[in-house]
Amino acid sequence: MPLHSLQRLSPTAVLGLWHLTETPAELWAELPRPETYEGLLPVTADAKRQAQWLAGRVLTHAVLVELGISPTAQVVVQNDTTGRPWLTNIARDVTISMSHSGAWVAAVLARGGRAGVDVEMIRDKAQRIAGKFLSPVELSDAQAASAEHFEAASTLYTLLWSAKETLYKLAAQPGIIFKTQLLLDSFAPQESGEITATLVLGGEKTRHCICYCRPSAGYVLTYSHESAA
Repeated sequence: MPLHSLQRLSPTAVLGLWHLTETPAELWAELPRPETYEGLLPVTADAKRQAQWLAGRVLTHAVLVELGISPTAQVVVQNDTTGRPWLTNIARDVTISMSHSGAWVAAVLARGGRAGVDVEMIRDKAQRIAGKFLSPVELSDAQAASAEHFEAASTLYTLLWSAKETLYKLAAQPGIIFKTQLLLDSFAPQESGEITATLVLGGEKTRHCICYCRPSAGYVLTYSHESAA
């Protein structure tokens, strides 16, 4: 079972990473109470997406145990109409954020507060659409950095997209415009680090911190957890 890691972000939050190598059949065998998920698996998913979906559920149950929630609890991972995950049969203050891309699956669960996580395979797509999700200042910074380190441009733009995805999930509000409401401060990209950011909602601005790293070559991971006030 390639559970890659379980990392404590705080006494009340855990980040789990799964390196996907299994077939859907192998993941069904790992899933607690698989009968509860039989009607939830998207019928249009191909084998790869089925495996990602199932690994996310197996990983979530492992993170729940790490948080001290009994493995016999009747918790089920559901998705709302927007695709956002939520948990049934558990205290309302337990929050979840999930992501998958290629061979990696990630989940953050927290007792209280809020969380966001995103994992992305590095591709050219984020650079091609950068003008749609980066503010003018962010785009100028990214272009300047890319001019100096052209070979790392795809990684940088993918990281910027991923950081905004994590902040979007943390905000948990529909209709957010990435370009104007999710604003990243300038930073010098490293293999791992932190990005500070501003979330603009309802005329108010709040400050947040997003952690990032490279789980393996060809991928970036971003995550954030904020404890309840």
